[in-house]
Amino acid sequence: MDKLKAFDTFVSVATKGSLTAAARAEGVAPAIIGRRLDALEEHLGVKLLVRTTRRITLTHEGSAFLEDCQRLLSDVANAEASVSAGGVKASGHLRITAPAGFGRRHVAPLVPPFRALHPDVTISLNLSDRVVDLAAEGFDCAVRVGDMPDSSLVSVRMADNRRLCVATPAYLARCGTPQHPGELLQHTCLTLSSDASQTRGWAFQLPTEQGSEVTHLRPGGPLDCSDGQVLHDWCLAGYGIAWRSTWEVEAEIRAGQLVAVLEDFAAPPNGIYVVFPQRKHLPLRVRLWIDYLKSHYAQSDYWQKAPR
Repeated sequence: MDKLKAFDTFVSVATKGSLTAAARAEGVAPAIIGRRLDALEEHLGVKLLVRTTRRITLTHEGSAFLEDCQRLLSDVANAEASVSAGGVKASGHLRITAPAGFGRRHVAPLVPPFRALHPDVTISLNLSDRVVDLAAEGFDCAVRVGDMPDSSLVSVRMADNRRLCVATPAYLARCGTPQHPGELLQHTCLTLSSDASQTRGWAFQLPTEQGSEVTHLRPGGPLDCSDGQVLHDWCLAGYGIAWRSTWEVEAEIRAGQLVAVLEDFAAPPNGIYVVFPQRKHLPLRVRLWIDYLKSHYAQSDYWQKAPR
């Protein structure tokens, strides 16, 4: 079995939603696609896809394997491009999108120095909390924080992101330090307003008879806002406890301006990703930009020293 061909076929079927569409894109008979999938599943010893006459759905194992396959195929394409590109310089226009808050702090400052390294590349940066349709709107790639539900995109995990409860030392000295998430009801909590995207509340991992599970709480307080940066500023001013991402507060925690509380109950981390549409040959400018981000985000002290 040609494993790379089998992986490529699996990704094509999973993202296109049918054997027929995958076969048409490759110019082969659907039966050939089916045999490749059968051989792959037999080799792995698991069912990746549930196939009926009407639809194809991913199994739990198939969903996990899809992300790994997309990353592997992207790495292979990058390796080929790095050899074939030789000494060719990156050029052309690079269109990037990122969430507004994260983008201001962790994407925008890296754009000018990246272009200084590649002066033949021009760059447009779009900062928006809307989930942008990359293919429809003509973007080369996006930085995204959180879970990656869209399997039609290739995702490369750059770093972990955790959410923590934080407060200033002055607030904790004045009001006390909560020892359990249930004690947040006795504290001033700075929350996103109901019309913001954080609809499920604050996530904590709480013990259960079976072990532990992630539970969402919705603490209240006299102050809320639809803008996370405002909540961050209020928290730094000592007005209460906020639930913020490590990418936003790590530097202040390290500097002693904020203190993380309830860390023993913190939910498992999600990820910081770069995502891009599936392409046979990723443009050199996009590949270099992804590598540039990865080299910065992978630095052990980047998140502690990143500018506000």
